[in-house]
Amino acid sequence: MILMVFDIICINLSIVIALALRFDFIIPSIYIQNYLNHIILTNIIVILCYYKMGLYCSIWRYASIEELGRVIISALIGTMSLFFVFGYYHTNMMTGFYIIFYLVNVLSIGGIRFTYRIGRRIKSKLYPKGLKRNNVLVIGAGKAGSIMIKEIKNNPDISKRAVAIIDDDKSKHNRKIHGVPVVGGRESIKETIRKMHIDEIVIAIPSASKQVIKEIFDICSSTKCKLKTLPGIYELINGEVNVQKIRDVRIEDLLGREQIEVDLKEICEYIEDEVILVTGGGGSIGSELCRQISKFKPKKLLILDIYENNAYDIQNELIRNNKDLDLEVIIASVRDRKRLENIFDEYRPKVVFHAAAHKHVPLMEHNPTEAIKNNVFGTRNVAELSDEYGVKRFVLISTDKAVNPTNIMGATKRLAEMIIQTLDKESDTEFVAVRFGNVLGSNGSVIPLFKRQIAEGGPITVTHKDVIRYFMTIPEAVQLVIQAGSMAKGGEIFVLDMGEPVKIVDLAENLIRLSGFEPYREVDISFTGLRPGEKLYEELLMEEEGLQATKHKKIFIGQPLNINRSYLDRELSVLSRILTMETTELVRPIMKKVVPTYKENTA
Repeated sequence: MILMVFDIICINLSIVIALALRFDFIIPSIYIQNYLNHIILTNIIVILCYYKMGLYCSIWRYASIEELGRVIISALIGTMSLFFVFGYYHTNMMTGFYIIFYLVNVLSIGGIRFTYRIGRRIKSKLYPKGLKRNNVLVIGAGKAGSIMIKEIKNNPDISKRAVAIIDDDKSKHNRKIHGVPVVGGRESIKETIRKMHIDEIVIAIPSASKQVIKEIFDICSSTKCKLKTLPGIYELINGEVNVQKIRDVRIEDLLGREQIEVDLKEICEYIEDEVILVTGGGGSIGSELCRQISKFKPKKLLILDIYENNAYDIQNELIRNNKDLDLEVIIASVRDRKRLENIFDEYRPKVVFHAAAHKHVPLMEHNPTEAIKNNVFGTRNVAELSDEYGVKRFVLISTDKAVNPTNIMGATKRLAEMIIQTLDKESDTEFVAVRFGNVLGSNGSVIPLFKRQIAEGGPITVTHKDVIRYFMTIPEAVQLVIQAGSMAKGGEIFVLDMGEPVKIVDLAENLIRLSGFEPYREVDISFTGLRPGEKLYEELLMEEEGLQATKHKKIFIGQPLNINRSYLDRELSVLSRILTMETTELVRPIMKKVVPTYKENTA
């Protein structure tokens, strides 16, 4: 209503000014009389044109080129309406009058709106609603950086102020983007942070490799600046770049690993239109397996898990995101052979991903019989039923801890590998195992633990300053598992390229910095000593297995070992009797006998 009142004033002023300019400020009385005779009708028609063109439905504090265009077109239509009104009543106002009226009207109604916006911006800078505006250093003087800076400057509700840009392209140095200077390359980052009191760094290079982000983080790690980034270009599905897309740099961004490429055609051939069973389907690896398998149009996806809450969560997610997916969630334990037999008989799966397992090393050291029941005999149940019911392919999710194990969990996973390798020799089912190291963000892994400890003010607990581990993100590990499954010939242990090993203490320090604190000063790191069964480092392959490359550069094959089936069956029978009698003191001696590479670590 306020804008309408101002526009009525502007319309009438524009008519008077147009008449005055057309007649050198000596307006003949006939024109003044004609104007006054039609003043009400003129205003109603022109305001109605403006209303229909949407001049009263925009939020003018955010006005841009689009709103300016609407003002120009609205004023043109309003002028044409004026021409027809005067023409209808045989009032000759001459062409020059309409041209001047149009120009004056554009300036007046547009000026009011954009003056309002400019006033809001000045007010927001002088009186910023009590918000502390963080000084932002933008890394990247390309299109993404330009969009980010423009949005930060135009939106007064964003508590940021872009003050400098870093770009390695020297041709952009000492130039400006939306008034913000490009001060230099990455070698200038620290000096710029110090001179311009930077609070926050935004990496606005969606096409940047993980290695580049890691290098930038290494430069910034000695500062207290909060580091944020735009997602990688493959994550920006719709191509949009805006402030809402900015996220904190995550620890997985610092692994320096590039996105994994998989052969979609090869994967589709063995998953599409087949019944797929995922045991442990509610867990970290199992649930991601279900997410990715669902994209390849299985005939039916079976999620089997003993823990109903996790199974319920992944069920809801898959139903929400895959309307056409034929999904069945089964609550059952891999230890219960009779229950499994009924499941195999009813659904007849053709591909089985076996991810159900106990995995926590310290817990399994104190509960060795449970680890054996689940990881060994649970695997045996699923594997033997896969053979009996004609499963085409069985993929065991294994671990680097199965190599020269020093703990009961690793020994049980190695024994699970041995079971499927012996079965493969006598079965039409292709049995394979996929072995990889730690996955970032999985249930019970170090990252969630470290984050909780930082939130509590520290200290972060690390077992040993020299302990190292291989890390991979859950999605990339699962992509490689599915890809490895497509390569199976039977009996192989596929070993995933985990990249460079990471020192856990470095991981802890980086996570503290990403959280905006300084290691050892604001958040301490405490070294607690290796727990029972833990190694300083993990291996991915035993010496006797050898290593063979595959067509996928991140997947290798350990050759099958010659394992005697009858000997293995005898030892498993002994283990079974021990579990029945609950004579736990005999568990480790038998495990050392059946898994010769198992060397107990009592550290």
